[in-house]
Amino acid sequence: MKAFVHEHGKLDVKNLDEPDLNDDEVLVSIRAAGLNRRDVGIPNRRGRDEEALVLGSDGAGVIESVGAHVTEFSIGDEVIINPSLHWNDNSVAPPEGFDILGMPNHGTFAEKIAISAEQVEKKPTHLSWDEAGVLALSALTGYRALFTKGELKEGDTVFIPGAGSGVATYLIMFAKSAGAKVIVTSRSEEKRTKATELGADIVLDTTSDWPEQLADETVDLVIESVGKATFNRSLEVLKKGGRIVVFGATTEDTVDLNLRKFFYGQYQLFGTTMGSREELREMLAFVENHNLFPVVDTTFELNHAKEAFYYLKEGNQFGNVAIRISE
Repeated sequence: MKAFVHEHGKLDVKNLDEPDLNDDEVLVSIRAAGLNRRDVGIPNRRGRDEEALVLGSDGAGVIESVGAHVTEFSIGDEVIINPSLHWNDNSVAPPEGFDILGMPNHGTFAEKIAISAEQVEKKPTHLSWDEAGVLALSALTGYRALFTKGELKEGDTVFIPGAGSGVATYLIMFAKSAGAKVIVTSRSEEKRTKATELGADIVLDTTSDWPEQLADETVDLVIESVGKATFNRSLEVLKKGGRIVVFGATTEDTVDLNLRKFFYGQYQLFGTTMGSREELREMLAFVENHNLFPVVDTTFELNHAKEAFYYLKEGNQFGNVAIRISE
C-alpha cells in the first residue's frame, strides 16, 4: 500500500506492507485525511535516525474487514478515525496512557490503517470524504475548548484571535450555532472576509487596538492558541472574572504574565488539548444536528503530501487542509 512517511529525516511516499489485523481491530480503507500542525512538527521531534512512520492523525474511510471480536461495526461501514487514543470518558485531564494517533504509532496518511474498533465512529452522512477526513482532531479540540472548558452558553461573547486555522473555523461555527456572539482577528483581509462569511459578528485587524475597538463589548470567553504574540492582548479585552482557554502556541510558548493584574481581575485560566471519545460523540451529534460542514481550504493528492506540508507551514490557509488518499 502507498503511505506518506517520515523516515531517516525525510518525508516521502513509499510502499509499505498492509497492516495485520488483530481481533479487536478494524481495517479501514482511508478515503481522505486531514493535515494538522502536529503532523508538520513531528519530523523535527523524531530526528534523522528513526525508521519509517506513517504520519497523520485525522482520517475517514470505509471498513474493509473486522477482527474476530468486533461486533459493533461491519464491512462497508463509513467511519471517521478518532485520533484521541485511550481517552474514553470526559475528564478534567487525559488519563494515563493518553496519546495521539500518528506518533509513535502509524497514522492515517496511508491507503489502509488497522486500528482498534474503539477508535472509530460512524461518519456523518451529510459530509463528503474530504470534509469527514479533516473533522476529528480540530473539531474535537475546538469543541472541548469552547464547551467543556469554556462553558460557553447562549448569549455569551467569545473572542478568538487568529481566524484562519482549522480549529478557529470550527470555533466560529460551533459558537454561532450555540447562540453566542463571535469576535475574531486576522492580519489578512481575505481571512477577515471569510470569517465574516462563516458567521463571525465582529472581525478585527490583528494590528488594531483591540481594547479601543471592543470598548462597547463584554467578552465572556477567550479561546487562545497563538501564544506569546497575543496572550496578554487577549487578556486585555476579557471581562473581569472571565475565562481564557488555551489549546496551542503557534508563536512562542513562554508568556510574561502580570500576576497581580491577573488575580485582581479574578480571571480564570484553563489549558486543554484534544478531548475524550465522549466529547467526540457529542461533537459529531452537534455537527449533524446543526448541519455543519468543515471548511476545506485545499485538497492535495497523497503523492503531493509533501507540498501540503509546506503549504500548511506558510499559514496562508483558511480552514483545513485535506489529503485525498483514494476515491
